[in-house]
Amino acid sequence: MQLKVNLHMHTSDDPRDVVGYSLFDAVDHAARHGFEVLALTCHEVCAWTEEYATYAATKGVLLIPGVELDVAERAGERGRHVLLLGADKDAERIRTFADLAAYRATHKGVLVIAPHPYFYGNFSLHAYLEKYIDLFDAIEHSWFYSTKINRNTRAAQVAAHHRKPFIATSDTHFFDYMHENYALLEVQEKTQAGVFAAITNHAFVNYTRPRRLVREMLVRQSLFSFTTLLARVGLLPTRKRKWH
Repeated sequence: MQLKVNLHMHTSDDPRDVVGYSLFDAVDHAARHGFEVLALTCHEVCAWTEEYATYAATKGVLLIPGVELDVAERAGERGRHVLLLGADKDAERIRTFADLAAYRATHKGVLVIAPHPYFYGNFSLHAYLEKYIDLFDAIEHSWFYSTKINRNTRAAQVAAHHRKPFIATSDTHFFDYMHENYALLEVQEKTQAGVFAAITNHAFVNYTRPRRLVREMLVRQSLFSFTTLLARVGLLPTRKRKWH
């Protein structure tokens, strides 16, 4: 069977980014656009709950627990973004690549994705992706690209070289482009294990399109970043919940 999936999604549970919709809002929106699998991947916290999963199931959506971690080479250094799917609360203690390796060893069945690995900024993996390539099961094809600027190109080359799945997500912080950047998986069963197996077996097709450089990339992302900055300096609440 085929499943429409988004494996990188933030909600108002995120302690770092200002996201103006709740998990319930996200599930409702995703279901209207035909999504059947979502991964909840807030920064630094595994926000998944049984209540969330139950609500998603009523909409025909499988909700996978996840977290977007800051992972460094050594404790105390600046961390780089890493997506961990199938995560539990223990994952919140991961600080280094050694911690991530230890977690993988004791938590079978998880999936690790390298999000936007070659994007500008010291939050992206850059050289650490290939240095620790064995820790990653897949590499993200980000929504944030145009015909003129495309930081996915290097990621695609590394994915091909190391034979890693290169899967599209919308890194959802707002709904604008969620329904235009996703993967369609061919799965044996609609379960977390079935989804992960399809990804590792490259049994999917990406659906994505380049954005307009000024209007859809620079202006939209700048507005989101400015809102987040205002929240971080205390001029806006850090969380904006819209409970269903």
